[in-house]
Amino acid sequence: MKTYRELYKKLYIIVAPIAFQYLMSSLVSASDAFMLGFLDQDSLSAVSLATQVAFVYQLFYGAFVSGCNVLAAQYWGKKEMHSVEAVLAITMRYALLVGGIFTLATLFVPKAIMHIFTSDPLLIETGAEYLRVVSLSFVLTGISQVYYGIMKVCDRARLSSVIGSLAVVINIILNACFIFGVAGIPGMGIKGAALATVCARVFEAVAVLFVMLQGRCVTLRVKMMLGTANKILHKDYWKFTIPLLINQIGWGGGITMYSVIMGHLGSDATAANSIAGIVRCMIASLCWGIAAGVGIIIGGMLGRNEIEEAKKAGGSFVRFSIWIGIGSGLVILALTPLVMQVIELSSQAEYYLKGMMLMAAYYIIGNSLNSTVIAGIFPAGGDTRFGMICDVITLWAVVVPLGVVAAFVLHAPVLVVAAILTLDEFVKIPAVYIHYKKYRWARNITRENVEGLR
Repeated sequence: MKTYRELYKKLYIIVAPIAFQYLMSSLVSASDAFMLGFLDQDSLSAVSLATQVAFVYQLFYGAFVSGCNVLAAQYWGKKEMHSVEAVLAITMRYALLVGGIFTLATLFVPKAIMHIFTSDPLLIETGAEYLRVVSLSFVLTGISQVYYGIMKVCDRARLSSVIGSLAVVINIILNACFIFGVAGIPGMGIKGAALATVCARVFEAVAVLFVMLQGRCVTLRVKMMLGTANKILHKDYWKFTIPLLINQIGWGGGITMYSVIMGHLGSDATAANSIAGIVRCMIASLCWGIAAGVGIIIGGMLGRNEIEEAKKAGGSFVRFSIWIGIGSGLVILALTPLVMQVIELSSQAEYYLKGMMLMAAYYIIGNSLNSTVIAGIFPAGGDTRFGMICDVITLWAVVVPLGVVAAFVLHAPVLVVAAILTLDEFVKIPAVYIHYKKYRWARNITRENVEGLR
């Protein structure tokens, strides 16, 4: 096995750009909310609801990309480039198919979609304007996100981070130009925010295609994408992706329920929960980056049949994730006074926010550990089913029901409800640990002579 110094050097090389990219992406949402807040509350609320469509699409392409990484990382470690290209083609096919459906739906029936989220006529009309303009971004996002995933697998994480970060900068700058109007550009309000998003997605798609044409990463074979990719790999791809997709949808629904529960507890609770969530997500960028990096490294080792070495590396990464979680929690605590000074809230909302920031500080410890194991180590060996079962049961059989009972039956204080909704990461730790120690994830899932298997 590589020395731990070499192992963590490789992890740093992979994680640093990925984590930075996650952080930069979170800044886009913050900038949208900040700038639209200067217009009027209706614009801010409408975009907040309309972007739930993008969140739903993210659940789909997130599962597709994760499934791609499960197979591609092992075949990359095995140095079977034709198989990696086939996996990329399969993933791109479904990301573009679903992205195309979202693009057509938001272009032609945006009002019907907004009716799902609100009954307010003004919000429906305003949100529909945003969706109609932003519609093209969905299919473009499919192209860039799939290629970002494969770039991380083939040791081009830094390049994907550069492209993604430039896209974020472009998005934020164009937000200011198009929303308010700058240098002769007319202010377009909510439509300007949508147009800025589309321009950023165009930049990303063109940039990743340029990288591909230069031969700096895996080539997308159009013939494979259109239906002639290896059937055995296609079957393997869905074997690992379906549990991830169910997990994503189950998790996304659970997160939505958290917002619904807190939303019914009043505007003070909603505002505090929103701010605490933004801070937590920004700090958690490092944890998610580590999970992605660990999955790629462990996957490559398993693809090379370095089973025992992968087990030892996995144990080291688990311990490392706990320390990262503790450090991230301390950062959140240190940022709390600054956040309280910068954000203007009512006295009641400030009280809630202090408590929720404390909860975020301990929640991120469990999140760091579970992300590394469930989203990194387990999928590296094709073990995607356990994470699906664990997350769905934890959310829908334990935390969400307890939160609903506490909020609407017992009418518990807001902070008690918030504390219950942060239990999910800790409820599943015993089951995750037991499953980890069985080492069912430590296996090579690649096939021999895959090009000859059709």
